[in-house]
Amino acid sequence: MDILIKTLQFFLSLSILVIIHEYGHFLFARLFKIRVEKFYLFFNPWFSLFKFRRGETEYGMGWLPLGGYVKISGMIDESMDKEQMKQPPKDHEFRSKPAWQRLIVMVGGVFFNIVLAALIYVFMLFVNGEKYLPVENLKYGIVAEPLGQEIGFQSGDHIIALNGEEPGDWQSMMLGFSRGDIREVTVRRNSEIHRLSVPDDFFGRLISARGRGFISEGVPFIVEDFLAGSPAREAGVQRGDRIIGIDGNKTLFFHEFAQVVGDYAGKETILMVERDGEMIELDITISQDGKIGAYLKDPYEIFETETRSYNFFAAIPAGITKAYNTSRDYFKDLGLLFRSEVSARDSLGGFITIGSIFSPTWNWTHFWTMTAFLSIILAVMNILPIPALDGGHVMFLFYEIIVGKKPPDKFMEYAQMVGMLLLFSLIILVNLNDVLRLFR
Repeated sequence: MDILIKTLQFFLSLSILVIIHEYGHFLFARLFKIRVEKFYLFFNPWFSLFKFRRGETEYGMGWLPLGGYVKISGMIDESMDKEQMKQPPKDHEFRSKPAWQRLIVMVGGVFFNIVLAALIYVFMLFVNGEKYLPVENLKYGIVAEPLGQEIGFQSGDHIIALNGEEPGDWQSMMLGFSRGDIREVTVRRNSEIHRLSVPDDFFGRLISARGRGFISEGVPFIVEDFLAGSPAREAGVQRGDRIIGIDGNKTLFFHEFAQVVGDYAGKETILMVERDGEMIELDITISQDGKIGAYLKDPYEIFETETRSYNFFAAIPAGITKAYNTSRDYFKDLGLLFRSEVSARDSLGGFITIGSIFSPTWNWTHFWTMTAFLSIILAVMNILPIPALDGGHVMFLFYEIIVGKKPPDKFMEYAQMVGMLLLFSLIILVNLNDVLRLFR
C-alpha cells in the first residue's frame, strides 16, 4: 500500500509540474499571437489516452510519462516537423517573431516552475510557518551508523559545533555534510569533548552512499502508524505506544530495536511496550523479513522543535527568498557531480529515486514541499544549455541576438536530434541505476 501511495503522489506531482511548465510556454506563445498546435501531458507516440480540440489547439494526454510538450507552430522541437519548416514562414509562426519574443516563450516554462515553487512556499510559510529541529534539542544524541563511525562518531554523541560554530538546525547540518562544507565536528560524549576531523575523501563516499549509513537522530520507538497486515497491530500494539524491548532484551531506542528484531524473523516472541506509563508484554510473530510493520513517529513530533511564523505579507518575500535559495543550492549541487571524488553515475537516480522521496502515507504538507522542490529541479534541469531542452533553445537565441542571424535550420535539426539522443540515454542510465540499486 505504501508503494501505491508513493506512486500516486509522484504521478500527481509530476502531472502538476508538467502542466504548469508547458502552460508557461503556451501562455507567452499566445500572448505574442503564436499558434500552439498541441498541448499534451505526457508523450503520445502512436496514440493518445484522450484528446480534444479547442480553437486551434489540440489538448490531450499521452501514455508515456516522461514529461509533456506544447507543439508551437514554426519551431524546431521534439516533433521534428520538417515539412512545416520547408514552407515559407507565416505570421503566426514562432520563427516569424522577434528574437526577444521567442526568448520569452522559451523561458516561460522555467519561469512558471519557479513561480509555482515560490507560491507553494509562500502559502506553506503562511499556513504552517517554518518548523525546524535545533541540533541541541536532540536530547538522546545521534545514532552513528557505519559511515559515521568511520570518522569517529559514536551513538549517543551530542553534536555541539560544526567548523567551530553552533550547529543550527538538523536539516541544515545534514545539507552541510552532503555538500562537503563540514571539515570538523565537535561532540560531547558523556562528559568529555571530542573533535572529529572529516577526511578529504569522505564527501565522495557519502555522496556515493546517497547519505545512507551515516548518522541519524537518536529517537525512542514511538509508534505512529501501521502497514497493512502489521504483526505489531495484530499483537495489540496501539498508536502512541513506545516499544522498549523484545524477548526480554531492552531496546530503549529505535536503532537498538532495528538491530535485533531481524534475529526473530518468522518467530514468535514477546514484545515489551510502554503505554501510559505502564509496561505491557504482547505475544507477537515477527514477519519473515524481520519487521513488525510499524512506522516510527516523526522526530519533529518527538523533540522540541521551533517554528518561524509569518503573516501573509511577511510570507511573500520569505517564500520568494526560499525559492531563490533552493534554486541556487540545486545549481551548486549539480556542480558537485563534477568533483573528482564523486561518482556522477552513482549519484544519479530516476523515477524510483524521485518517487521514494514522497511519504508512504498521504501527507499534504510533505506532498507540497516535495512538489515545490521538484518544480525547482525541473526548472534548473530545463534551463541547462543542452539541445532539446529549453536552455538549448535559449543558448541558440542568445547566439542569434549577439551575432545577428539565426543558426541554419539544418544545424538546429541535427542539434535537436543529438540533444534528444543524449536525454533519452540519460533517462535510460538513471533508471537503470535505480533498478541495479534495488538488486544491490
